[in-house]
Amino acid sequence: MTARTTARTRTALVIGGGIAGPVAAMALHKAGIEARVYEAYDGRGTGLGGGLGGGLTIAPNGQQALAAIDAAEVVSTLGTPVTAMGLRSWTGKHLAQLAPPQDLPATRFVWRKELHEAMGAEAERRGIALHKGKRLLDATDTGTGVTARFSDGSLERADILIGADGLRSTVRSLIDPSVLAPHYAGMLTFSARVQTSELPSTADVMYMCFGKRAFFSYQIFDDASAIWFVNLPHREPMTSVEAQAVGAGEWLKRLREACADDRTPAPDLLAATAPEDLLITGPTENMPPIRAWSRGRMTLIGDAAHATSPTLGQGAALASESAVELARCLRDLPHDKAFTAYEALRRPRVERILKLTTTAATRTGSTKSAGPLGRVLRDTMLPVALKLGGGSGWSAWPFEHRIDWDERVG
Repeated sequence: MTARTTARTRTALVIGGGIAGPVAAMALHKAGIEARVYEAYDGRGTGLGGGLGGGLTIAPNGQQALAAIDAAEVVSTLGTPVTAMGLRSWTGKHLAQLAPPQDLPATRFVWRKELHEAMGAEAERRGIALHKGKRLLDATDTGTGVTARFSDGSLERADILIGADGLRSTVRSLIDPSVLAPHYAGMLTFSARVQTSELPSTADVMYMCFGKRAFFSYQIFDDASAIWFVNLPHREPMTSVEAQAVGAGEWLKRLREACADDRTPAPDLLAATAPEDLLITGPTENMPPIRAWSRGRMTLIGDAAHATSPTLGQGAALASESAVELARCLRDLPHDKAFTAYEALRRPRVERILKLTTTAATRTGSTKSAGPLGRVLRDTMLPVALKLGGGSGWSAWPFEHRIDWDERVG
């Protein structure tokens, strides 16, 4: 379908070049709106834009949102399928297996760095400008547009500004200076690729293991390579920079000690991991609810608006949905009405999924390490609770969501 000529917004500044930003820019481009992306990371060393976030899964609804803007192939050619999540106790006991409906695209596992690069490359292939080394300092709503000021002294102007700048969003603080900052959730996260595991394939199933002292997730591929992730309880808050300063060798030692008693593949996979392959992805954080996603000519998408638990692979999926829906609203309505329609359209679904992912995280215990009695109760009750919740353990409705690009808003 060709872009509509009735678009009221002509230009947009998109702050953040991770996942939500390039998706929003591509959706806006399809809607006939010129979008430019500005990413704080400069392409050198390490940083959020450089993909230090380890891996993530993209649920079927996220892939269907990308399909609405002809970008689903970016994920399908990049990621590896995850057909189900298997839950195991620290003793190796099978607790449950969770799977979305079989008629939907399989959940895909991707490395965040590779996904960032692929999304950015696809956006640029479509003629969208992506500027790196552009850290936003502030923005001024002039009434007829927005002027953004960056740390390099440059100024950029457009009709609207979209904050896709993540959990610690600068744009969010401009929209609502009173909003609380994210708070430490009590864990540090780590991940790695293992080139040769010498363990059997898990046949597209990703396993989550409730260890005695840490939560361990892994998947082993047909070629014997593997990926793993650890949530390690850590009482004292620690920033990503502080965690990285400890060093990969020391962290691997601590992780091996934390998983030493687990009768799962965790000890073997950790033993097969070289320090240079360890990704120290930093602390887990929770974001308090946000009262308003928009103000004037500025609005939010992705984690800047609605950060979620990674339990059901909904972070990138919801970000992609919101990016596409915002573009549809801006295509059909003036920016003020578009922002109102966007939030009305998205907030009920987002809040329902946030509640669901919080419940799922609580059920699986993925946010903490249980004590001896807690482990027994969890391992006994979890399979029962999941069966009562619908057999597969997952409700189908989050994954079945589709966006009709051609449907008019308003």
